[in-house]
Amino acid sequence: MQTIAPRCGARSGAAARFGTPPGVGRLLLVVAVLLGALLGTAAPASAHAALTGSDPKQGAVVDKAPSTVSLTFSEKVAMSDGSVRVLDPHGKRVDTGKASDLGSNTYGVKLHKGLPDGTFTVAYQVVSADSHPISGAYTFSVGAPSDTKVALPDQEVGGGFVGGLYGFARYLAYAGFILVVGGAAFVLGCWPRGAGVRPVQRLVVSGWVTLAASTLVLLLLRAPYTGSGKLADAFDMGKLGDVLQTKTGAALVSRLLLLAAAALFIAVLFGAYEKRTDPKERKDLTFGLAIGGGVVAIGLGATWAMAEHASTGIQAGLAMPVDVVHLLAVATWLGGLAALVVALYFAPSVEAGAVRRFSRVALCSVTALAATGLYQSWRQVGSWSALTGTSYGQLLLVKVGLVVVLVGIAWTSRRWTARIAGQAGGMAPEAAAAEVIEDRAQKRAEKLAKRVEKKPVTVPAGGAEAGSKRSAELSRQQAAMTTAREKRVRDADPNRSGLRRSVLAEAGVAVVLLAVTTVLTSTEPGRTEEEAAASKTAAAAAQRSGPLILKIPFDTGSADGKGTVRLDLDPGRTGSNDMHLYVKRPNGSAFDLPEVKVSFTLKSKDVGPLPVAPDHITTGHWSASGVQIPMAGNWKIAVTVRTSDIDQVTVNKNAQIG
Repeated sequence: MQTIAPRCGARSGAAARFGTPPGVGRLLLVVAVLLGALLGTAAPASAHAALTGSDPKQGAVVDKAPSTVSLTFSEKVAMSDGSVRVLDPHGKRVDTGKASDLGSNTYGVKLHKGLPDGTFTVAYQVVSADSHPISGAYTFSVGAPSDTKVALPDQEVGGGFVGGLYGFARYLAYAGFILVVGGAAFVLGCWPRGAGVRPVQRLVVSGWVTLAASTLVLLLLRAPYTGSGKLADAFDMGKLGDVLQTKTGAALVSRLLLLAAAALFIAVLFGAYEKRTDPKERKDLTFGLAIGGGVVAIGLGATWAMAEHASTGIQAGLAMPVDVVHLLAVATWLGGLAALVVALYFAPSVEAGAVRRFSRVALCSVTALAATGLYQSWRQVGSWSALTGTSYGQLLLVKVGLVVVLVGIAWTSRRWTARIAGQAGGMAPEAAAAEVIEDRAQKRAEKLAKRVEKKPVTVPAGGAEAGSKRSAELSRQQAAMTTAREKRVRDADPNRSGLRRSVLAEAGVAVVLLAVTTVLTSTEPGRTEEEAAASKTAAAAAQRSGPLILKIPFDTGSADGKGTVRLDLDPGRTGSNDMHLYVKRPNGSAFDLPEVKVSFTLKSKDVGPLPVAPDHITTGHWSASGVQIPMAGNWKIAVTVRTSDIDQVTVNKNAQIG
């Protein structure tokens, strides 16, 4: 994360306005394509809380109907009426509809009395403590399993069109925050003269508008994003009222209120502050703006910290202020870089002192980023295995790789800036350019004055207005010609062209880096994912005492092709196991088969299939020793049985092992 120090320290001479090179459009197009690919292929927001247990358990067969169904999650979740639904085999709801908190991250819903036997479906849809929606379903049976007519939606909560809109609005919110905070900080702390530069003003105001609009969109989309997934629900005032009662809704409303204060800050910065000429008044106003703007910026950062990752998990009290510092540091760094790019391309000149001040501010920002980022990475990942084996860890590695690319581009920028400084003979390039331009303008003014003295101008009667228009037109033409000459001089310098390209490339990589960060905030932290997997494994192990025993019916389609395979895996854990297969006919007698094969596959980790060829022990009995199960998980066990030379079938069953 130490890219800004070499870049900015050496870029202090990059001050004159540079014309936009022809490659700018192409580079922006490439950046847009990269963003589209990154955001387009991102999965729906992953759950940051996970179901770790239930009562009755998944797949359990109980003798009588329970009075309550309870669910246990890896962290606290937000529940509302209807968050947990229990459906009978015909798809009819049999719960009372009101969920209750039973403590220890466990929530329950009561069932009606007199329930029939059969397979029941439990569907849940809740919001985790860090604002992300999660959903799922499982079944249990009363008496004996049965067919069920329950059809659950294929679309994952938080996905679909609404999920895509919500994710894009999140990206725009981060981008707007960076532009408004970083741009204003650059003007106030590094380049006060920039308060009067129109392109810089437009950059900061655009950031404010983007942040305000995206926050409003997030507030409206919150109900369908965490609920039905239907866009029409965004305009349901009743559901919007429910959103306002949540932690995320309160944070978004607070952000809108703080943006009203930010609008006042921007108005003063680009109005009264820019017009102040008295040094003492300007200094006092600078101090006031710095205090007020700092408070508003901290408040805006806190609206993310108090509603997302930092607000839940371990050390939340420390993580939230650390997250605010992280957000402010990245805004100062990337927002300042955006303001510098705009100044280099569109401002008449940028003082060397301004870039040197930005270099120092950016160095402090990057130091804060490195420290807070290291802490956040430890808190969210927690282990080396989670760094490489979870989606969050892999995205984090991509983010680190992009920072390394920024370091390389920054080194290139340093070389170009050093060459420009060397050509200026020790004088800052903007000062040298300004001196040449001023020289030329002075000479032109002297020549024009001499011509006017030698040749008096006679204005015809009634032609004063026409003469005034003609003079104004000539002035505009002369200004345009002067600007064109200055642009040709700047564009002819290959060092300046190289610096323009490297600065723009840095900005492009920063845009992609921001997109990766946005996706990262919507991904389940590696620590949570591993803890949830461990809890599920422990729960499955606690549910089963002794070896794993599965009964798998089969039918090859022939006259004598039906039967049942009983598979015993002892001890049914990771490592070495003994496996026994017992095959019986429908009447219970031993069934001797020409061949039986078994394979184990763990799809979640891309492991397998791991084939096992058991030895025939006696009629209807096969056995294999030393069957290795390399890791815990929900394994698919495929049993292939052959009842004749041409009749064969493979039957599958999933089971938690380890």
